[in-house]
Amino acid sequence: MSRRGASAGPTQYDFRRPIKLSRDHVRTLQIAFETYARSCGTLLTTRLRTVSSVSLISIEQLTYDEYVATLANPTLIAVVSIDPLPGTVLMEMASSAVMTAIDHMLGGPGGPQPERPLTEVEMPLLRGLLERMLGELRYGFETLVDIQPKLREIEYNAQFLRTHQPGDAVVVATFEMKVGTEECMASICLPFNTILPVLEKQEAIELSPAERMARETAHRNLTAGLSAAPIDVAVRFQPIRMRTDDIVDLRPGDVVPLAHPTSLPLEVTVNEAVFAHAVPGNQGARLACLVVPSPPKEEKRR
Repeated sequence: MSRRGASAGPTQYDFRRPIKLSRDHVRTLQIAFETYARSCGTLLTTRLRTVSSVSLISIEQLTYDEYVATLANPTLIAVVSIDPLPGTVLMEMASSAVMTAIDHMLGGPGGPQPERPLTEVEMPLLRGLLERMLGELRYGFETLVDIQPKLREIEYNAQFLRTHQPGDAVVVATFEMKVGTEECMASICLPFNTILPVLEKQEAIELSPAERMARETAHRNLTAGLSAAPIDVAVRFQPIRMRTDDIVDLRPGDVVPLAHPTSLPLEVTVNEAVFAHAVPGNQGARLACLVVPSPPKEEKRR
């Protein structure tokens, strides 16, 4: 009886996400984003002159359309490039938190703010704050990769963005942000194909002598098992083409002419892969073949 129990069913497989983040990948990203969150909280407290904090809540792998569906409308989305890595990163914050931050930068008390587009005076203040936050993002990821985040544009509706295709895989880090008395959720969206190679480079693990010996023993046993595994080998003539009605009309005793030249050796194959050539013969009462050098490519084409 299976140890899983009778209630265990098949595991769902999402073809839109054939490759998923491993636990080690998530842990690596968690360390980077937690470093960013702590330094970003300190930055907001210093810059806005009010007690602020940023805390990492979760890291998820989603498709881009799934991520967009979770965003409020309107919200503030910073479109960011992260040279030298390809792709575009999205940094999203609630409009209420942005307006509260700007109010503090202008000497206000914060508190409830109206939802409206930013003015020409407020936009440079916001861009300056975002650029400082991107500096903290670079600091958080410096142990993984040296990136140069650069703010490209600011948008209020994710539906208007054309940075990703709907089915593209993305990694979304969700944060809880507090600016004075204002609390909201914020997020950072990374392209999956951009961050995965970076994470895979961090997978080098130092093995202990016992672990290294166990791995080498397992490798030797696997190699020995494969070397002794029986496989089916075939020796064949060159194939010919026949019409369907000729094949249907075949009867015992019919002769089928082959196009294989008498001077050309036969093909030795395993699972349709040709790995040698041979000439037919016999060894005592048993049929056999003698492996010979492979013919030149010119002869094979004839």
